[in-house]
Amino acid sequence: MISASSFAAGLGLPALRGATLAEVDAAAALQHRTDRKYLVPLDQAHAFVRLLADSHHVLDLAGRRTTSYVSVYFDTPRLAAWHAHVQGRRRRWKVRTRLYAEDGLCRVEVKTKDGRGATLKHALRIPAVDHGELPADAAEFVERTLNGAGIPVTAGELAPAAEVRYLRAALADLHHGTRVTLDAALTFRHGDRTAALGPGRVLVETKGGTRPAPADRLLLRLGGRPVSLSKYVLGRSLLTPGLPDNDVRRLVRDHFTTAGTSTGPLLERTPAA
Repeated sequence: MISASSFAAGLGLPALRGATLAEVDAAAALQHRTDRKYLVPLDQAHAFVRLLADSHHVLDLAGRRTTSYVSVYFDTPRLAAWHAHVQGRRRRWKVRTRLYAEDGLCRVEVKTKDGRGATLKHALRIPAVDHGELPADAAEFVERTLNGAGIPVTAGELAPAAEVRYLRAALADLHHGTRVTLDAALTFRHGDRTAALGPGRVLVETKGGTRPAPADRLLLRLGGRPVSLSKYVLGRSLLTPGLPDNDVRRLVRDHFTTAGTSTGPLLERTPAA
């Protein structure tokens, strides 16, 4: 599996100008956005980053230019969130806890779609020890947010449904308010099954307005093509035999591998920094 240092070097991140988290958040707030996703080889991602160097800064956290993410997604026993995405329903939703491993920071996040198809993300900071769980305040936040979006799901119906881990680098255009993320070492786990993005592959996401950004046009010039991909939907489909998702199966042939089985629990605690 690729390390954080080799991923940063492979993308050419040391050559970019750095930006603080406050600068990135001020320029590219992500509560209301349109995401576009691409699966590309590492060398293509490197060329893409090089072309963005004049307009984008890389998130720099005290000299660290990547972050390890651990997300636990929640769903109902009948996988209501998974089915809503696969069936393209207007009221799609996701609930997860996300741990920023190096920093020991954790949030519970609820993502929904508005009437125009844009993603709305709501977040609440919770203690890192509660990662993978929905304590009372988090459960109240989740239920209130879902009900406010017209989604009749209670927090009591939700349980951990998949774990997703990956390395992320974040780039932002501080003047035009758009952001690009690049993810590698993407792995999925549920029960005793695991799967992973193939080595040398990068998931690129552009996050901006309803129209494609200059970053999207650059990716198209380099040969990238948008894919419809949700990490949770993809991971659960890979790890659950019999789930009917032909779009995922097509992606698997080119980009993903089954990584064997895991004998550990769904969630392994990552110590806070």
